[in-house]
Amino acid sequence: MKKFLTPLFALFIATACFAQDTNSQTASAKNTAIIPATRSNPTNWMSRHEGFVKQAKAGHIDVLFMGDSITDGWRGKGKNVWEKFYAPKNAANFGIGGDKTEHVLWRIENGELVGIDPKVIVLMIGTNNSGSNSPDQISEGVEKIVADMREKCPKSKILLLAIFPRGKPDANPKQMDTINKVNARIAKLDDGKMITYLDIGKSFLDEDGQLHADVMPDFLHPNEHGYELWAAAMNPTLDELMQ
Repeated sequence: MKKFLTPLFALFIATACFAQDTNSQTASAKNTAIIPATRSNPTNWMSRHEGFVKQAKAGHIDVLFMGDSITDGWRGKGKNVWEKFYAPKNAANFGIGGDKTEHVLWRIENGELVGIDPKVIVLMIGTNNSGSNSPDQISEGVEKIVADMREKCPKSKILLLAIFPRGKPDANPKQMDTINKVNARIAKLDDGKMITYLDIGKSFLDEDGQLHADVMPDFLHPNEHGYELWAAAMNPTLDELMQ
């Protein structure tokens, strides 16, 4: 009896270990960038989302900006530029600082696109994923957001912006390498009809291709001059899409 149980028990252990290894591999391969998620920090994240849902239900939005703190910044350093160019276009800003692709996905799937049919949705997202996700994972997150937008707002054109450059001239290039790879992949979403990809990153760089504090003081978020550069580079395409 012992001779029978021993190999059987060994087989059981081997099977259990294999299953555990497989589950570990699956968990490590899980792409968090495509799994809709909420945030507990900042504490007003949910209330801001609820405010956007209410704003969407009220309608009258012709241009919708969605993204993270860089988009959110149109309320701050970019306020004067916003009032000049986008407020007259019935624009709304659904940017929340710190958001990753998974957070924008959750917001979209929980009411932020209900009740509106914008002429154009301006999307830039992914820089906050660049320290934790691979280029392919981030790209998949952006691709899913675009697909959700197309499903929920089929008449809306999407202006998909390349992720902006970031980091000091002497910074570790790994993060920018990730961003460049994401931009190269999501550029392929441009279908010449409903989705337009636009890379205005060079507008923020000097003639040597470097980012400096006179445009982005923290080498991530534009100052007022940076938002002026953004508007100047984007507006011709945006105006064309709104026609």
